[in-house]
Amino acid sequence: MAHFARFITSRIIALAAVTFTAAGLSGCAQAQTSAPRTDAALMAAYSASQSGNWETVRALIPQVQGNVLAAYPEYWWLRQQTLDPRKPTPVTEIDAFLTVHRGTYLAERLRGDLVLAAARTGDYDAIRSYADTTVTTPQVDCGILLAQHARGEKVSLKRVNELFSPGDVCWSLYDRLQADGVMQTEDFIVQLRGQLENNSLPNARRVARYVYNPVQLKAFNTLVDAPMPWLVKQADPPRDRASRELIVDALSRLARTDPQVGYAYFERNWMRQLPPADVAWLRNQFALSAAIKLDPVAIDWYRAGEGAELTEYNHAWRVRTALRQQPVDWRLVLRYLDEMPSGMKEDPASWVYWRGRALIATGAVPEGQAAFRSIAEQFNFYGQLAAEELGVPTTIPTTAPPITPQELAAAQYNPALQRALALFKLNWRTEATREWNYALRTMDDRELIAAAKLAHLENIYDRAVNTADRTVRQHDFNLRFVTPFRDQLVRTTRGVGVDESWVYGLIRQESRFIMNARSSVGASGFMQLMPATAKWVAGKIGMADFSPSRVNDLDVNLMLGTSYLRIVLDDLGGSPLLASAGYNAGPRRPVAWRSTLPGPVEGAIFAETIPFTETRDYVKKVLSNATYYAALFTGQPQSLKARLGTVAPQQAVDATLIP
Repeated sequence: MAHFARFITSRIIALAAVTFTAAGLSGCAQAQTSAPRTDAALMAAYSASQSGNWETVRALIPQVQGNVLAAYPEYWWLRQQTLDPRKPTPVTEIDAFLTVHRGTYLAERLRGDLVLAAARTGDYDAIRSYADTTVTTPQVDCGILLAQHARGEKVSLKRVNELFSPGDVCWSLYDRLQADGVMQTEDFIVQLRGQLENNSLPNARRVARYVYNPVQLKAFNTLVDAPMPWLVKQADPPRDRASRELIVDALSRLARTDPQVGYAYFERNWMRQLPPADVAWLRNQFALSAAIKLDPVAIDWYRAGEGAELTEYNHAWRVRTALRQQPVDWRLVLRYLDEMPSGMKEDPASWVYWRGRALIATGAVPEGQAAFRSIAEQFNFYGQLAAEELGVPTTIPTTAPPITPQELAAAQYNPALQRALALFKLNWRTEATREWNYALRTMDDRELIAAAKLAHLENIYDRAVNTADRTVRQHDFNLRFVTPFRDQLVRTTRGVGVDESWVYGLIRQESRFIMNARSSVGASGFMQLMPATAKWVAGKIGMADFSPSRVNDLDVNLMLGTSYLRIVLDDLGGSPLLASAGYNAGPRRPVAWRSTLPGPVEGAIFAETIPFTETRDYVKKVLSNATYYAALFTGQPQSLKARLGTVAPQQAVDATLIP
């Protein structure tokens, strides 16, 4: 311990020698000179950590001193010690690390790790010592709440359920709150119904343990997988609360698997045997399932189930279902919006926008315009639409004064940003992004623009975009909407015949201009092409020298991506809205969604009612981006509404495109 403490002291001196400030250029040169000698040790420590050779990691810690990432091996070693229950917690070393690195991302992250370790052993005093971390996760937050409860402090159940996320510590919090009588069976039933509504079956099975005894739990596990066979065997009306809840759970599962048949069965066999509150909740479960399938019967079921307690997710779909009716019953839309929880209807901007539309449609013009004004200065899909409702098209705001050399130097010598840049150069993108984002927390607009400028100079375009996106009063849209590789993209888009602004808007959403971006499902490159799609398009356009290994090549990726976009656009009647949805979800899906429309709808309503959450969000952002890019490129005001257009119903035909 004494040796390690002396090492820490010497380390403070070493770090001070290479602390970079705008005036300390010699420190920067020193670090660059020493980096080659320490990089090898850093990489060796990383390899050792990956293979679990922790003694080697510890031995290498002195050898990385002077490297901008010197804290990382030490953090890896300390974190591992906290996770190993067989070893005593190295308190002295931990305190020294937290002192030396006070206020850094790694120090705050270690505090969170210590909260988790203490929560698992029930050391609530330790949790209290480290609970002020600014780097939290749901599990860390649950650990802090667990310690507060253990010390006798009142814990809000609303707060518990807002923070809850499946994981050991949050489950331990539920265990303790149940054992102490703070959470009752009814509280867990609300959670169980929410998990069933989200189709989160592993979590539903876990929550069910708080509701049912072993015999009932066995029945629950059966009905989750096969609700109808289980239901038809229930000859007697439910006699107690748990038996009734089993019936409700089974019917909610039936709503998801076969809403039309299930709803008729529910009304015929169970509606009169259940309390009105359960009946209303189940009607809304059937309505939700039908709404996501774009079945027009959903609105009737929602009307029949009015008065039930709904999740935010179901509130949203009830409004979307009302918007999809032709003609739109704006009074019903307004009523459903007003019944949303207060925090939900004020944020995000979507519900403010639709409330403004509903207010104006029902004669409350001043109130509707006030709603539009409250979001019209937001640089997003609904902010743009609200501004257009007020007669203000999309334009580029006045660019902030140029960043001075002194402001840029302050960003260049910011220690946290330096660590992030070093991590990006090692292609440790996850850690790099965390370091970068942590550094931005307290920055003002000028500092944010300088950091975004630095990222752009380093060709880290995703950080340039995300950082510039954070400014509040001063803006630089050339950084928010970067245009790397402009010559190649213009040449390709003109040759293929697609809108350059739209392609840039799509790439900004798909990959944030990360050249080697790869999604969890295997999509690659700027335009995030799936392997099968890339091969198919290459054959379609006659790319003779195509090979899967070339998908990440810039020119190849742009040619294949824009060509595919053109094919999808042509197949979907020239609608950028439908083609954007098809690019994300596969071209067959917007064909199917369009076929269910009761009549022509404005593009904003079609976008709002896309049944896939990812695609719905994606389409809005792509078209919002495209409108801003068009304003940048032309210098002229643009209309997002015009870009969205109108979507008319059209009978689905066999798609000729691959998924």
